[in-house]
Amino acid sequence: MKVKVSRKAYFNAAHRLYRPDWSFEKNEAIFGKCNNPNYHGHNYELIASVFGNIDPETGYVIDIKILKDLIYKHIELAFDHKNLNEDVPEFKSLNPTAEHIAVVIWKKLRPHLPLNLDLEITLYETPRNFVTYRGE
Repeated sequence: MKVKVSRKAYFNAAHRLYRPDWSFEKNEAIFGKCNNPNYHGHNYELIASVFGNIDPETGYVIDIKILKDLIYKHIELAFDHKNLNEDVPEFKSLNPTAEHIAVVIWKKLRPHLPLNLDLEITLYETPRNFVTYRGE
């Protein structure tokens, strides 16, 4: 029987949505105020969910402290109070949309989890705008 275990975390980060190969006018038309050359910020809410079978010895799918520590080490330290475009290597050539951020978070966490567990990332950019990624 598969059970989903989730941990919520938060980070604050700035970004700018734009493509350097497009004109300012085209970036403005597509990304609107998110194309601000001086960047803008969000208070992101992250929910990392792990799916798997309950271990008969521990009663856990995963020890939630392990998940908490992984999120802190690989996501919060890397993203919190950062300019995603400038400070996070994954976004040097990748537009930091909520979709891309969720995929990058998944890719940063997945290698640290046992292969028998599935990972889902839900990222809230605002209380009403969020994306979910479960892997490729």
